Amino acid sequence: MFVQYALAQSVGAGTLTTGRLVGTVAALVALAGVIAGALAVARHRRRGATAALAAGVAGMATGGIVVAMAEGGPGTGYGIVGGLAALAIGLVAAALGGLGLARARTRV
Repeated sequence: MFVQYALAQSVGAGTLTTGRLVGTVAALVALAGVIAGALAVARHRRRGATAALAAGVAGMATGGIVVAMAEGGPGTGYGIVGGLAALAIGLVAAALGGLGLARARTRV
């Protein structure tokens, strides 16, 4: 009985768990990719576009792993909110990276 009660307890809102940390880092990596992608599109830089594409894919992959491994919904400490944010932001970063690569190729 005690084991079921201990497993059913949720984590506090301010508690930093491993899942929350990984989800947050994945979202921050994807956000850095969005910034690099926006700069690459604005300045026609191939290196920034490649970095944005790589950061976007890395953020999406890590966010997908966090979401797949989560055993509960938001507020359980598994980092599902950060993982979903990393998926969405990583998609934008990858799109900006691809657009930046296409624009850098036509500028030659």
